[in-house]
Formats: sequence, structure tokens, C-alpha cells
Amino acid sequence: MGNEMSRLQLLGETMTQHGTQMALALAILIIGLLAARWIHSRLSQEIRKRYPKNKLALLMCNLLYTIIVVIVIMGTAVEFGAKPVNMLRLLTIIALIVSGVVIFLRPFIPTLPFKVGNTVKAGNLLGKVEAITFLNTRMRTFDGKTFFVPNRQILDDIVINYHFTQTRRVKIDVSIRYDQDLLKAKRVLEAVMTEDPRVNTKPGPMVYVLNLAGSSVDLGGRCWVDNKDYWVARCDLLEKAKLRFDSEGIQFAFPQLDLHINHDGYRAGGSGCPAPEGLKGLGTRQAADEETI
Repeated sequence: MGNEMSRLQLLGETMTQHGTQMALALAILIIGLLAARWIHSRLSQEIRKRYPKNKLALLMCNLLYTIIVVIVIMGTAVEFGAKPVNMLRLLTIIALIVSGVVIFLRPFIPTLPFKVGNTVKAGNLLGKVEAITFLNTRMRTFDGKTFFVPNRQILDDIVINYHFTQTRRVKIDVSIRYDQDLLKAKRVLEAVMTEDPRVNTKPGPMVYVLNLAGSSVDLGGRCWVDNKDYWVARCDLLEKAKLRFDSEGIQFAFPQLDLHINHDGYRAGGSGCPAPEGLKGLGTRQAADEETI
């Protein structure tokens, strides 16, 4: 009982001597952190509004927030009784350690192959990166869904980042019938791509004969457009190719079934046995399309 009373008496004396100092230090810490958070929030919103694509401005905003937090912590420690010289020495040591870790160990730290704002395909997800944290990445797909993907899963999978190149190649594949004018079809398809202002002139559009399939001649148009125009340009070129081929009288190929009548009274290619009455001399041949990649 005597020991407890002594401890309470010692605590009371400590609060009497340093209570005001402790309360003031705690008030500086709370008010300073709240003020730093408010300044960072307002400043970052203003920067995103005026300079949406300026990443350097956002970096400077985060740096300013870090400096304000450090100043608040130093002020709290000094008010609590720490010597300013010792605090400066401690901050210098911490800064040197952090700089050494960043400079020497950064090449060995795995990093994600994209930044906020990039359009990427990670696994089965295709969308725009909205935020990156230490544990996960927030992606928004083009149908309006938001996914939180663990970073470890992204690092273990194949990632396609569409922002590493400025241009993308558009593929326009069509199939025409064997009785159509092949050279005319190639000229028409090339003209459809050349006349579109979004298609780059270097390298220019090209048309190739991809395959001679069972019931079609497969043509492939290839052209390059800017990355931001890829999806809309591809859809428009497909529509223009269909309408232009129709106006030029070029017919597309489709699966068909040909019937051949054998007047000899036997099945076509048969074994010599007579065909049943009603189906006498009837043979079939089906032409199937082959899928070209």
C-alpha cells in the first residue's frame, strides 16, 4: 500500500511540474498534424484541377506535406524538453539512412510496371489504374467496375501496359468469295484505311492475302494509329470496310453447302451400290471455313 501511495505521489509531482508542458506538446502535435493534412488535401485538389497531368507538382505537394509533418514532430519534441541540436542530429541520421536505402537497395526492390493513369491489362482485367498502395492496385474497367488487385498477384502475372508506345497496329481482317476480284478488294480495303485521317502515313497501310481457305480468300489490312484513338478507329474502319465493299459490289464469303446430282444412279464416290429410291444419285459436299489468326 505504501509503494502505491509513493507512486501516485510521484506521478502527481510529475504532472504538477510538467503537466502544462505535456499538454502543450500534445496540442502542438494534434493541431499540427491536422493542419498538415488539411493543407495537403486542399493543395492536392487544386493541383489536380489546374494541372491534371503535371506529376511533378503532385510530387512537390507530397514533399511539402512531409516537411510540415517533420516540423510538427520536431516542435512537439522540443516543447516536451528535447534539445533542438539533438533533434537536428537525429533527423540528419534518419535522412542519411533513408537515402542510402533508396540509392543502394532500390534496384533490388520489385516495382509495378505501370503508373497511375495508365491503361493496362493485368491477367483478365483491362482497365485504367486509379491508385497504387503498398498492398494492392485499384483498377477501373471500362464497364464501370472497380477492382482491388493484390500487387503480389500482378507481379506474378503477365502485364500489358498500353502507355509504353505511342501507336498501335489495327487489324482489319475480311474474307471474300473466290469468284470476286481479288486485286479490286485489296485496293478498296487499302483506300478505306488511307482515307481515314487517324491512320498514320508512316508506316503506311498495307493489305495482305492471309490465307486461301476452304470457301474464302482471307485478306488482312494493317495500319497504325495513335494509342488514344485505337479502339474507336478500329470500330470505324470495320464499319467503313463493310459499307465500302457493299457499294463496290464485293461479296463477303460465308459457309455454304453445295449439292451435286449424280445421273449414273450411284452415290457420289460410292462403292458401286445403288442409291435408295428418292435419293438416287444425290451426293453432298460441304465447304467449311477455317479460322485464321
